[in-house]
Amino acid sequence: MSSGMNILLILSDEHARDASGCYGHPIVRTPNLDRLAASGVRFDNAYTTCPICIPARASFATGRYVHEIGCWDNGIPYDGEVRSWHHELRDHGRTVDAIGKLHFKGQGCDHGFRKEIEPLHVVDGEGDLLGCIRDGAPRRHKRGGIEEAGPGDSTYIRYDRDNANRACAWLSEHANDAEPWLLQVGFVLPHPPYIAPPDHYDNYPLDDLRMPPQWRQDEWPRHPAIEYLRWFFDFDRPFAKQKIRELVAAYYGAVSYLDCQIGRVLEVLRELSLAENTLVIYTSDHGESMGARGMFGKFTMYEESAAVPLIIAGPGVRGGGACDALASLVDIYPTVLDAAGLPGDRVDELMGDRPGRSLSATVQHPDPERAVLSEYHAVGSQHGYYMLRHRNWKYVHYVDAPAQLFDLDADPGEFHDLATARPARRSVQEELRRMLFDMVDPDATDERAREDQARVIERSGGCEAVIRRGTFDNSPVPGEEAAFHGDR
Repeated sequence: MSSGMNILLILSDEHARDASGCYGHPIVRTPNLDRLAASGVRFDNAYTTCPICIPARASFATGRYVHEIGCWDNGIPYDGEVRSWHHELRDHGRTVDAIGKLHFKGQGCDHGFRKEIEPLHVVDGEGDLLGCIRDGAPRRHKRGGIEEAGPGDSTYIRYDRDNANRACAWLSEHANDAEPWLLQVGFVLPHPPYIAPPDHYDNYPLDDLRMPPQWRQDEWPRHPAIEYLRWFFDFDRPFAKQKIRELVAAYYGAVSYLDCQIGRVLEVLRELSLAENTLVIYTSDHGESMGARGMFGKFTMYEESAAVPLIIAGPGVRGGGACDALASLVDIYPTVLDAAGLPGDRVDELMGDRPGRSLSATVQHPDPERAVLSEYHAVGSQHGYYMLRHRNWKYVHYVDAPAQLFDLDADPGEFHDLATARPARRSVQEELRRMLFDMVDPDATDERAREDQARVIERSGGCEAVIRRGTFDNSPVPGEEAAFHGDR
């Protein structure tokens, strides 16, 4: 990549990697993302640092893993205390603005952007405090959101349309800037509610939809941590096949609507002759299960939840390529610093012990020995769990439950847990366990997360006060009130 280019960073919410045409889905319509991928590089093995919004977005901003920054869950949002790439570019004199969803603390905190335009931040600067209760937490009864899936309208649909409008206007205003700029556009779709505009929903006839992996109850993995998640979210009773198909159609419709909004922004970029000097990055904070393994939402380390789409295109990026090297959301930090033209010695200083690797370096010089990490300490978990991806192997370590091991080359659907089924793989599992422990101490980190969360609960008046406050299903858009509710 050349130095000193503009950067357009598009971040969606809960977009499963494989729910795109460019990632090989046979029916999901994403022509704009497909064109972007055809003009650039698609990363086929990119992962979130945590399969839930706030921790993943804090990692995305800071280039550090969750255990390094302590944004453990959706009740401990990023407040700007750990410096982000936004801070560094702004302090380097760049125009660094954000439009749409950030999901940071807000409340006047300096997150590092010059401007935040109609940002979606956490509720009351606190977010989902109830998620900080790890022992004896009230169950989340999310069946209603599944049952209501289908065509319609939502504040998220309207918010994303307006964010695309704002992004197009921003590009027009800055088309002739003398200095390179960075714009982050945060879309909230296809995050639930599982509602799609009717014209997009109708593009996915229910009989044409393939069912998600292991959707039948008799196929559900019986791992204790996954079973607890299903019980906690009230998914332990199966849904009808028709209902799952309606949800999948709504999710795919939301993806296609998102793609349309992205296309509008990219078209303005082309019309203004900005594409020639603009690096475009598209990714999402985590994936979505859509009924796979009896789960809905994110929360797990299976591919549908932990893998994310990641596409880069622009100056110096070869067109039509696919990169199978491992990548992570922590890689955005060095990629942006590199593309923005910061001096190499300054980039090296800022990277320090950060775990990320510039995506341009990954494309040009893949590291086959690299390992990437994802971890979870949030709602629905009693103890932490950690995913290490290395080569074709995925190892999932649970503090209080048996490990999982998958060979993604031989078993991309993750149907066969080799940790229990194949004792002959014990040496592989032990090597991956050692690699994980070199990166993080799972037990000590789990204890530290729970202690931090307990302090948050205490500062908020204790468990009873937090339970009385209740929670909300989805973060409201600017100007919308959070709909708090208790156990239903």
